[in-house]
Amino acid sequence: MRFLSVATRCEEIMRKVCEDFEAELKEFNGEKDHVHLLVHYPPKVAVSRLVNSLKGVSARRIRQEFTGRVNQAIMHGHLWSPSYLSASCGGAPLSIIRTYIEQQQRPL
Repeated sequence: MRFLSVATRCEEIMRKVCEDFEAELKEFNGEKDHVHLLVHYPPKVAVSRLVNSLKGVSARRIRQEFTGRVNQAIMHGHLWSPSYLSASCGGAPLSIIRTYIEQQQRPL
């Protein structure tokens, strides 16, 4: 397997999870301790189920693939905090949301 940064691999994993939910990960970025996702998902998808899957699958795979590198980032045995923020941006122009996410620092 070619070398990938943790953030790049995390993005790939989360894109695949979104596809499994018939959703599309439009933007991915963040900072050292959190990520920002812009996801277009169908109304039949419960946000809580999507987020739980994104966090669970990514944590499991990141731990498997980057064992030595993520151990220092794990919080009380967990890669991700149990909390999350979900906000609707249906009224805002997509370009403004994308710009905000792009301006965040790349995590890890």
